[in-house]
Amino acid sequence: MSTANDELEGKHGVQSLEVGMSILRAMATGRRSMMLKDIAQAAGMPPSKAHRYLVSLIRSGLVEQDRLTSRYDLGPFALNLGLVALDRVDRIRLGLLAINDLRDLTNETVALSVWSEGGPVVVRWERPRRPITVNVVTGTSLSLLRSAGGRVFAAWLPERQTEALIGRELDSGRTPAGVRSMDDARALLAQVRDAGLAILTGDYFARGVEAAAAPVFNFKNEITMAIAIVGVEGSMDLSPGGATLAALRRAADDLSRRLGVSPAQD
Repeated sequence: MSTANDELEGKHGVQSLEVGMSILRAMATGRRSMMLKDIAQAAGMPPSKAHRYLVSLIRSGLVEQDRLTSRYDLGPFALNLGLVALDRVDRIRLGLLAINDLRDLTNETVALSVWSEGGPVVVRWERPRRPITVNVVTGTSLSLLRSAGGRVFAAWLPERQTEALIGRELDSGRTPAGVRSMDDARALLAQVRDAGLAILTGDYFARGVEAAAAPVFNFKNEITMAIAIVGVEGSMDLSPGGATLAALRRAADDLSRRLGVSPAQD
């Protein structure tokens, strides 16, 4: 039979556990082993208090300490938990949720693509609530140079994975204006990396369409998906400081974090 105290504790949680988690969170975002004073500062508590919790975390295997440097780092049990969590992540399910939210926010067609043996493939798209839209067919293979999603994959994948496909596009002659050689393609993809996303307002593989795409990374900082916003040419604000591209960047960054990418540190 539960008591009032049990019910109250159930609602409020266990404060000591929450404090311990704040220490683990500080260590996880530190990206390297840390001294006690740095952990305490990052967790917002006195070093003496942080030390007491670290002792318990070490006993549980969540933290370990280097005896030579006195620095603390995540322990074997914490690493095991992380690997188990990553193994259970359903990236496509999370991607579908992300493009659904982005569609609602921008009222534009939004597509999710992944890499396959034959190049990027659209696995899902969400249609906006407006009379004139661009329909994206699930299963469509994307051009590496004439689609925004394709350019994103070509920009962040190792060249050994994309060189043959890009070569075939160059040989076919169906390439963007000014791209006639592998060096031209490399220069184009370098611009995509510098911008952090791909914007295509002309030379799209489908007529009268424009698009922008952003990369989604996994916990290894490898590109794993691309999110693209697609619209009728001239209908979207694709200016660098516009709301559309800002929403696209946020969606891709948020999804990358859910897949294990750590937030950028100052």
